[in-house]
Amino acid sequence: MCGIAGFQTIDGSIPDQALLDRFAKSLAHRGPDGQGQHLRPGLGMIQMRLAIIDLDGGDQPFYGPEGKSDNALIANGEIYNYRELRNGMQDCTFATNSDCEPPLHLYSKYGLDFVKHLRGMYTIAVDDTKQDLLVLARDPFGIKPLYYCETPLGFAFASEAQALIAAGVISAEMETSKRNELLQLQFTTGRQTVFEGIKRVMPGEVLVIKNGRIAERHQHNALPTGEVRGLDENDAIELLDQYLEESTDLHQRADVDYGMFLSGGIDSSALIAMMARLNVRPVHAFTVGFDSPSVHDEREQARRIAASVGAEHEEVSFGEEDFWSLLPKAVAATDDPVADYAILPTYKLAMKAHDAGLKVILSGEGGDEFFGGYGRYRSAMRWRLFGGRPMRTKGIFDGLGILRQEPPPSEWRAGIAASEKSEGNVHRSRFQVAQAVDIADWLPNDLLTKLDRCLMANGIEGRVPFIDPVLADFAFRLPDGLKVKKRMGKLLLRKWLDKNMPVAEPFARKKGFTVPVADWIGDKGKQLGTLIAALPSIEEICNPDAVKGLFLSTGTKQNDKAAWSLLYYALWHRRHIEGIVSEGDVIDILAS
Repeated sequence: MCGIAGFQTIDGSIPDQALLDRFAKSLAHRGPDGQGQHLRPGLGMIQMRLAIIDLDGGDQPFYGPEGKSDNALIANGEIYNYRELRNGMQDCTFATNSDCEPPLHLYSKYGLDFVKHLRGMYTIAVDDTKQDLLVLARDPFGIKPLYYCETPLGFAFASEAQALIAAGVISAEMETSKRNELLQLQFTTGRQTVFEGIKRVMPGEVLVIKNGRIAERHQHNALPTGEVRGLDENDAIELLDQYLEESTDLHQRADVDYGMFLSGGIDSSALIAMMARLNVRPVHAFTVGFDSPSVHDEREQARRIAASVGAEHEEVSFGEEDFWSLLPKAVAATDDPVADYAILPTYKLAMKAHDAGLKVILSGEGGDEFFGGYGRYRSAMRWRLFGGRPMRTKGIFDGLGILRQEPPPSEWRAGIAASEKSEGNVHRSRFQVAQAVDIADWLPNDLLTKLDRCLMANGIEGRVPFIDPVLADFAFRLPDGLKVKKRMGKLLLRKWLDKNMPVAEPFARKKGFTVPVADWIGDKGKQLGTLIAALPSIEEICNPDAVKGLFLSTGTKQNDKAAWSLLYYALWHRRHIEGIVSEGDVIDILAS
């Protein structure tokens, strides 16, 4: 896991060394273990390394057998099937034992199709010196981030959007339609980010850049288009066991210590059950809990699960003091904004994992999306006559009178609607289409962005065994009847867990994961409302008196969500648009 960045000039000149140094400084948190650089006429690239595999010999860039006159590669991520790739490439001479060297040889053999052989999470940059091309590739599910912008002087890319701004490649300006999407959805979709001129390399995309401009785009889709597999329940459970074990085993490949995040829910319970099977040493698990009576505390359930497999279990408390002190840090980390309150416990858990000396954490993201856990999928599969409805049709601020101009759904929901259209092919059920839309947008742009930024800010690599191409192909093509029954989702995963870890109570009613942000906001509602309403970034888009009223009327689901979203947006705007970097808690920053 690392940070990468680079610049290809239009005129073929050597990129400015000071620019590369600024890239490196802005991405230093992603790679505290080393820095590599590749520089030639027309192109400069840097890589900041977090050493996970081949600790001593895996420094980047990697070069072909002819040395620096041949192709060069830098990468951010992990190629989990690197051992198998090496075994099948006996004709290649490897300079290191790194998992990220095989893609360089694969590119020499297969060109742009080299990504078809990779099983992992990655963003990769290849300097094809013979053709004078820069090639960028992102893994099919978008687990690892990559951003770019085209400027009058050339093409720039980086692992984080903020790096492009910090390096001086582009200024921090808001893209209005994406700002509205962020406010209504809490994340943004598609290629365009909330920063004007900064775009995402899309999940599964390969870009070819020549003379500082994009020359080609190629797409490798994450999800299968084939028909549903005809499986009975017993066969499906056996296959799930096989694929989950294989994926978990691959995701544990590391030359450093690793642990996992345990929530007590279905996904993380299945993960710790499989990790306990595969590991001789006790699994190191971390669970967060909230000392508030208004939300469910998962620590007791997680404690029973951890004890059942003999895990080394750390319970982490998150309270009101943490909210005020850690929220600015989590906001600073999420340059590509994610107004998901789960950034708060994720950030603190990452801090604790770092303090415990770990560099790798396995987490359960993807279980709901691939095995059908969300209630919105069950609603989407029903005909409208029977209460069915599309996902995310109501914005957070709809009808509250907070925004000066309430954007129409056709604007803020355009990205979701585009995914619904593109993912709704004839081979998919309504249920599968709902899953596919979340996998295209919600998963990479909310859940995985949250995990990447909060963990990398603390020098931790996050790995997600449920988001594996082999396991995902199996899960997505399951019959709907093995995913959902009446009001219960993730049916097959629950049945597997009931067989392998009954203490997890997989058929108990799901209590949900909630952070009591409304309680903490409400305690200082009047002060927050006054401070936030007076900010120019808020006055521009909101009615100040309505903002003050909102923070005095928390206690309903919509009001609570709107108040949290405005607080996040106000802090995010001060840091990432206005460039105000200040110490202190939430109140200090809003008042500065």
